Amino acid sequence: MKPLSQLLFSAATFATSALAATHVYDWNVTWVSANPTGDKERPVIGINGQWPLPALEVDKGDRLIVNLYNGLGDQNTSMHFHGMYQNGTNAMDGPNFVTQCPIPPGATFTYNFTVDQNGTYWYHAHVAGQYPDGYRGSFIVHDKNAYFANDYDEELTWTMSDWYNDVMDVLRPEFLSLYNPSGAEPVPNNIIFNDSQNVSVSIKPNTTYLIHLMNTGALGSIFFWIEDHNFTVVEVDGVYTEPTEAQYLYLTVAQRYAILLTTKEETDKNYGIVLAFDPGLFDVIEPYLQMNQTNWLEYNSSAPHEHVTPDFESTDDIPALDDFDLIPADRIPLYPEPDLEIVVDVTMNNLNNGINYAFFNNITFTSPKVPSLYTVMSAPDEYVMDSTIYGECAHPFVLTHMDVVQIVINNVDPGTHPFHMHGHEFQVIVKSPAYDDDSPTAYDPDNHDPFPEFPMRRDTSFVRANGNSVFRFVADNPGVWIFHCHIEWHLEQGLALILVEAPDKLKEQSIPDNHYDVCKISGSAYVGNAAANSTDFMNLNGQNMQVKDLPSGFTARGIVALVFSCVSAFLGMFVIGWYGLTDATASEAKIIEILEEEDAVEEAYRHNASVEQEISNDRIN
Repeated sequence: MKPLSQLLFSAATFATSALAATHVYDWNVTWVSANPTGDKERPVIGINGQWPLPALEVDKGDRLIVNLYNGLGDQNTSMHFHGMYQNGTNAMDGPNFVTQCPIPPGATFTYNFTVDQNGTYWYHAHVAGQYPDGYRGSFIVHDKNAYFANDYDEELTWTMSDWYNDVMDVLRPEFLSLYNPSGAEPVPNNIIFNDSQNVSVSIKPNTTYLIHLMNTGALGSIFFWIEDHNFTVVEVDGVYTEPTEAQYLYLTVAQRYAILLTTKEETDKNYGIVLAFDPGLFDVIEPYLQMNQTNWLEYNSSAPHEHVTPDFESTDDIPALDDFDLIPADRIPLYPEPDLEIVVDVTMNNLNNGINYAFFNNITFTSPKVPSLYTVMSAPDEYVMDSTIYGECAHPFVLTHMDVVQIVINNVDPGTHPFHMHGHEFQVIVKSPAYDDDSPTAYDPDNHDPFPEFPMRRDTSFVRANGNSVFRFVADNPGVWIFHCHIEWHLEQGLALILVEAPDKLKEQSIPDNHYDVCKISGSAYVGNAAANSTDFMNLNGQNMQVKDLPSGFTARGIVALVFSCVSAFLGMFVIGWYGLTDATASEAKIIEILEEEDAVEEAYRHNASVEQEISNDRIN
């Protein structure tokens, strides 16, 4: 006979399961058109012919099934449920060539998992920079047992994002180009709020709202505040916090908050919901870019809706809440000293093709030929703990089950980087200030402030310019998890690594047949090591490798000089040869035109060199 405690546990589990719902969605991902800012109609990625995308809302304990059909025509795709740990369901995580093969046009892929979490999340594509094309939506997990469950009357979800008027198919080639050797990211055209602008959110007086906030952008960090209102932070990235009053928040891309806001009793005025870009994320502030945007907390539709002009000299003066000071409501103490420490330096540099890449310890992430999860599943047991089989440029780290792992990030770059870990939340135990361009400062284990007693945990945290951060977590979730910068441009440049966590236990999980079928349709290998060698797992001949280094002595400016010098020389030789074969009188105008083009090329080089120097001097956070 079972003990009473076990019987009670079984009864509670049965009751929870009986109440849990299953949400099934059949989604066709297609191109549609939208114009959220009124500036330009452009193609966006919609679902079932609609954009904005559906808002997902489930209760903790529910099952979510998404049958995703790729109707994009000429692009592969995938879906990642951002912030979901996928404990026991690593195959549902979504990044291509990490946990799955790409979903080719005309194929269907099923995501099926139980949502055993709570809080504020979102979903988005995890391939080829698709989510800046609109492929992202909110994902809220309600929890009737939250400590603040009885403290609010109604619930709202607000998304904020940068917005580009051009599609990624236009922007990506220009960004990852020989003609952009400094790696300057495309500057967005605008800020949008709930996938629109000038939004009025109708609210009731003397009412408390639970508001889910998320930055679903590709580049821009955003300051958020509500004119003449304070609020209480109760959650970050799905982790409940001790209630903390604030007036201003800073959300880097992929971060989320939940706040409690109690409205005023008076209804004679509407108040601005203000979003302001952090200019430190942009290499150039383009003339067209509006750096802040007002929406309204609408008490009275007949009252004025006035735009708010921030009264700060610079965004450095905005007294935003420091999330490092938040304390998790569960007060889990600092994890013990790490069993494994991973130390990585973040750099940006050019490789032999002249393109600017991003690196962890001089490795820019290069996808293996076989998704790393499938390498785990197909490898003999004696090889799964050997990082070699996962590919040199996938930058794998193999973790032992239940080890305490510490990741030290030294940012040797004058830009801020928000890092996101799949499969886990982590304790943020060090978060340095920014440093000047000429003094990047690495973490010193022998000289640091005391670690917090109850460190804040979240799945996305930013590392300041030339600074450092230290994250600590417990390897309690077997899986292959990508760790990457969530600035989409930087992920495109390769700023990622993978954590192959407890692969010996991961092999106990299963891959649905449907997932392997998608590999067959796409022509992707799904058995073998990173080189798709299934006969000798230690033979990595033919694995995908990053582009070779530049020859010694080359710089980004040198690349530009070489390119434009070659173009100028070609034009000059063309003029001489063409002039010798053509009637002189009839050709004078054409010669002048060509020489003017050559002058324009030289001027373009001088301008590019000037801009590059300016970026080098001024690109600080």
